[in-house]
Formats: sequence, C-alpha cells, structure tokens
Amino acid sequence: MIYKFRAILDAEEDVFRDIAINEDDTLEDLHNAIVNAFGFDGMEVASFYTCDDTWNQEDEIPMFDSGDVIGEQKTMSDYQINDLLSEDQTKIIYVYDFINMWTFLVELAAVQEPEVGVTYPSLLFSHGELPAEAIEKQFEADNDDDLYSEFEDDLDEDDLDMFGGDDSFEDYGFEENWN
Repeated sequence: MIYKFRAILDAEEDVFRDIAINEDDTLEDLHNAIVNAFGFDGMEVASFYTCDDTWNQEDEIPMFDSGDVIGEQKTMSDYQINDLLSEDQTKIIYVYDFINMWTFLVELAAVQEPEVGVTYPSLLFSHGELPAEAIEKQFEADNDDDLYSEFEDDLDEDDLDMFGGDDSFEDYGFEENWN
C-alpha cells in the first residue's frame, strides 16, 4: 500500500508538501523524502517524534543511535512507516536541524493502492515557499514570575567572585601558570 502524507511546516504562512511513499519504507526514507520535498541539503540531524491526536510530543526516534549502549536505541532506519502509522494513528512530528528547529506536522491523509509506473517516494503537491529562517520557538514557563522568585536575593559582584577579588590561585593548592 501507498501512504500519502501531508508535511506542514510550523510557520506563519501555509507551507506544506504532499508526499506518497510505500508503507513498508522506513522512517529514514520518509525523512529523506521530506528533506528533498522542502529543498534542504540533508546535512543536518533530524528526529521524528510520536505524538497524540492533539500533536503533543511523545517519544523521539532519532537518525542516529546516541544512547549510552550502542545498538540499544532504535533509530529511523529501524522502523517501517507502517510500524508507527496507520489509519488509526495518523500523526507524527518531524524536526530537522536542531539549531534552527524546522518543525513539521506530518499527517497520514490516505492509504491507497500503488499506481502502475509511479516511483515512490513521490512529491504529489507543493504549496508555499520555505521562509528564509525557521520561526523562533517560544519556550516559556506558564508562570514565569513564580519560577525564579525563590532564587532571587541580593547578589552582587562580590558574591560571584570565586577568588575574593584578587584573582589568586594560591589558596587552591596550585599556581596560575601550573604547566
């Protein structure tokens, strides 16, 4: 079967791509299809995230195994698309380039028979232009004032000076130019 996805860029303007891909291709194949559809160079790290029906992020599925024990963490290449997505579970989040945080809401729109003579993955439709920069994400606490109030006190420069103002290392058992 062929899965048809709409990958929507989290941006102010409507920017999305419709992609058709084999259901038994991997998430890495879907990653490559999204990178190509949006014109990225593919040189940045990316991850998929499972999510619930209201797009609340859950488990990360990275490109590379970055766990403490090699081979213990599953990556994009370990999952077939139909392992995670189906007509019952249609949503997944994709983040490309962890510096710029290009974030995409990827939703399964249709499951159909493959068309004869069509090579998959395939870009079906393109709408909108990728902006010059990803939108800046606002990561703020719900109640910002309460978050820091317990740490506020009357600190001044002397409180932050670990050497007592003379920049001497002698009290620490070594000289400034020890090597």
